[in-house]
Amino acid sequence: MRNDPHSHGLWEKTAPASPQTTALTGDVTTEIAIVGGGYTGLSAALHLAEAGADAVLLEADEIGFGGSGRNVGLVNAGMWVMPDDLPGILGETYGERLLSLLGDAPRVVFDLATRHGMDCEAMPVGTLHCAVGASGLKQLDERSKQWKARGAPVRLLEREEAQRKIGSDAFSGALLDERAGTIQPLAYARGLAHAATKAGARLHTNSRVTNAEQRGDSWWLETPKGTLTARKVIVATNAYTTKPWPQIREEIVHLPYFNFSTPPLPQTVRDHILPERQGAWDTKQVLTSFRWDREGRLVFGSVGALKGTGQAVHRAWAERAIARLFPELKGIRFEHCWYGHIGMTADHLPKFHRLGDNVVGFSGYNGRGIGPGTVFGKALAELMLGRISEEELPLPVSDVSRQSFQTLREGVYRFGAEAVHLLRTIA
Repeated sequence: MRNDPHSHGLWEKTAPASPQTTALTGDVTTEIAIVGGGYTGLSAALHLAEAGADAVLLEADEIGFGGSGRNVGLVNAGMWVMPDDLPGILGETYGERLLSLLGDAPRVVFDLATRHGMDCEAMPVGTLHCAVGASGLKQLDERSKQWKARGAPVRLLEREEAQRKIGSDAFSGALLDERAGTIQPLAYARGLAHAATKAGARLHTNSRVTNAEQRGDSWWLETPKGTLTARKVIVATNAYTTKPWPQIREEIVHLPYFNFSTPPLPQTVRDHILPERQGAWDTKQVLTSFRWDREGRLVFGSVGALKGTGQAVHRAWAERAIARLFPELKGIRFEHCWYGHIGMTADHLPKFHRLGDNVVGFSGYNGRGIGPGTVFGKALAELMLGRISEEELPLPVSDVSRQSFQTLREGVYRFGAEAVHLLRTIA
């Protein structure tokens, strides 16, 4: 996208095409405007259209341009925060409600993919959270206990079983989450777009909203070639937010994340590394993730930006690290590389904001966008339809809170990851 091979990499090469879209032109009126063509906005558009509502979606670039088209493709249940911590942060009602919703989110994703016949490489075979050392295993043991107490199908694997499922002896154990899996993330976004269009939603790309004004009981949204008037507005731009709602960006710190992919590998290698096709990541702070795509490419990623000195540093690290984890891949050369930004909030939890009269949105997915984006989009559709109230949403209304030293923190993430990858392989 934008003639940048480092924006979407492998996913853009292998995803089916988006539906045909055009920029918004002229003066258009709708009941509900959706700003942002990622998982949240597309899920909202789909569910609104299926309910018969008149909805128009405006995307600044192309469908899935932001994090929805760049991420690893792990369809996880829950958030990074430990399950037992959520009720303490959000209160018992919202904490348990959010845990229930996000615990079920992978099933919603995979059901949508099946129901709409999406060609998005959906693999609901679970994920493996891989323990690094004794401290990593202890962390996963506690996470397993907390999810099991809520009836979740998770299981802590000891070293030998983890080694068989991962194909590496580098880890002290792993947490298998049977609710989760993997997907081709850009293909899923485009699949949602096809489904929403078929249901009757109107999608416009290359239609960046540059201004928003309240006029009477409606909102007037300006784009380069047209305007959209709507009674209600869903803001679904998350980490890629600019104006006219810059306050969302102010509460998010960008964490860069990159991926490299190998060429298609022999079946003998595929039968040894992640033979059951789970997606995987480890417990390190500067984590490593790895998974297969449909054609047998191993997608290998970590924290960092592929720009400036970062591209050479992270590529060299990835070559060393993949050989350390999987010695049979020593000397492998990568076929594609790409990166994007994760939106991190101060407490690592998403936020629900009321940004004006009848203007609402979720943001801050903290690297867990596929499941949460899908179910939050559905929840926003139900709110717009009047089927639920704000009090019944999975998160309470919160004020936007600007993170201090935002630019400094983003620099620490970017250059700190470079320093880590310059100095280490995998312990």
